[in-house]
Amino acid sequence: MEWFGWRLSKDPAADKAAAFGPQAILQELDKRVPQYLDDVDQGRLIYPACKRPRSDAHGDVRSIWDHTRLEAIRYVTMVPRREFELLAEPARQGDMLEAYLRQRPHEDTVIEFTGSAMSDLAIAIIAGFNWLNHCAVLAAADREKFSGTLTNFRKVTVLAQQWWAMAGADERCGQMLAQHEKPPLMLYLIWTEYTRLAKEVASAALFGSSIERAIAGRREVLEAEFAGRPGEFHSALDELTQTMASFESARDPDDLIG
Repeated sequence: MEWFGWRLSKDPAADKAAAFGPQAILQELDKRVPQYLDDVDQGRLIYPACKRPRSDAHGDVRSIWDHTRLEAIRYVTMVPRREFELLAEPARQGDMLEAYLRQRPHEDTVIEFTGSAMSDLAIAIIAGFNWLNHCAVLAAADREKFSGTLTNFRKVTVLAQQWWAMAGADERCGQMLAQHEKPPLMLYLIWTEYTRLAKEVASAALFGSSIERAIAGRREVLEAEFAGRPGEFHSALDELTQTMASFESARDPDDLIG
């Protein structure tokens, strides 16, 4: 539907088959984050993404979701000497998780690095969460969905630390990657959580605090548009319902294609 500017991919699994490996994610970040920031600097994109009007060429929910996630993940890519690649290095996960759990929470979205790779990555990860919380405020998202974000992620990190502390963790990690599964690499942990929160921001930015109210408002528009044509109205309403169900079930921006 043109109102949303996207549709559900016919085969999301096939479309993204190669996109979930840690090296694939790192390569994507290495390419897309600098390009995105350059587009912003050159005025080609409204920034932050959550402030784009629906009329903007990049104001569809998929673009806002995707770009909000890039805005959050950029902090780790800014760590000097490309140390962000350590996020996907199995042998360094123990050190990474310990450094994150040792790092005191902060509220900064403008950060200074210390020169210690692990500490800097921990600072950057928290800054990414802070950015998403900032965007949630700008988009007037449901605050309950962002409450306790750092606390909840800390719990996830503790579980991951326990996983990596078990004997044979490196071998299990290799086996899982070979089977296209996701071991608890820090890269996966933050990518998954940033993706989830960025979706909430995009939803609020485009649909308001309630998808149900957005659907009701769109229904009124359809009723006026198709007055006297009940068959077309019900067809459009069914498409609207299916489209919104697809968005709610999507787990990644790439589940939605323009």
